[in-house]
Amino acid sequence: MTDAAKPAADGREVQAVRKLRQAYDLLKSEIHKVIVGQDEVIDQILIAVLARGHGLVVGVPGLAKTLMVSTIARVLKLSFNRIQFTPDLMPSDITGTEIIEADDLGKRHFRFVPGPIFANIVLADEINRTPPKTQAALLEAMQERQVTSGGTKHELPPPFFVLATQNPIEQEGTYPLPEAQLDRFMFNLYIDYPTRAEEREIVRSTTYDAEVSLSAVLTGPDILALQALVRKVPVPDHVIDYALNLVRATRPADESAPRFIKDWLSWGAGPRAAQCLILGAKARAILDGRFAAESRDVRSVALPVLRHRIFTNFAADSENVTAAAIVKRLVQEVKEPPPEAYK
Repeated sequence: MTDAAKPAADGREVQAVRKLRQAYDLLKSEIHKVIVGQDEVIDQILIAVLARGHGLVVGVPGLAKTLMVSTIARVLKLSFNRIQFTPDLMPSDITGTEIIEADDLGKRHFRFVPGPIFANIVLADEINRTPPKTQAALLEAMQERQVTSGGTKHELPPPFFVLATQNPIEQEGTYPLPEAQLDRFMFNLYIDYPTRAEEREIVRSTTYDAEVSLSAVLTGPDILALQALVRKVPVPDHVIDYALNLVRATRPADESAPRFIKDWLSWGAGPRAAQCLILGAKARAILDGRFAAESRDVRSVALPVLRHRIFTNFAADSENVTAAAIVKRLVQEVKEPPPEAYK
């Protein structure tokens, strides 16, 4: 799609984008009644929700990951469940199980009892603490947005969003997610320690017995409508090519890969990365009040989209070069195609 051929937004779409921009400011205001700082992470979670993606959060204990997700669920007026992943957790503990019950005539039949995955927002806490079979049950539900029990498929309630967490410190006794399963997550989010000023405010505000009243800003139907709106956001050809250039440059065997990629990476990102870059750019654009994605939107989501999809080799590990550092350098070196070349 050339810039000249971009479809113009109709009045309803423009109004919806303006309404979302106003709601976005109100959302952030409500969330910050409970959560201090972490603006970038909150933005990325909202972008993933609007893009129908899922997030993988990495952060040390005590950084309010659960509180952040439950707060977002409250201001979006969505149901929320938290699942603590442990080595003895079974797939049916997540998806639900069939039980036998008798009716008034004494006839027995199976009845499906939904598991905690049946919620709009699900926090999968420490997903790498549970065996691969249980991880796979969650990831199947994430991809298909349904679970199967006793040969019957059960749809998960839309909108459906999973935020899984991992502790980066203690890895003993864990089951790391395979590369193919990592690729199922749209974003890889890092929650860092707060600044001194933020930590001071956290200590001050949480050591008093104060009630915080949160107002719902959007509802489930609003989110579904906005997810449909994101899919309608036009993307110029040069922006699509820019996303493709970034992704293809992560592959060491590709002719467009810079020297440092060939030296430091053993494997690059697949096609799903480019899809996530474009969907994330679309959601970022409408959160900014624009009904068109730009290259700056792609750059803004490049780090959370790419850092868990590229895999460093021994040379990079020996030099303490991280995947995040490689993505940041890649964004600096890969140039945006000139828009005028597409007219």
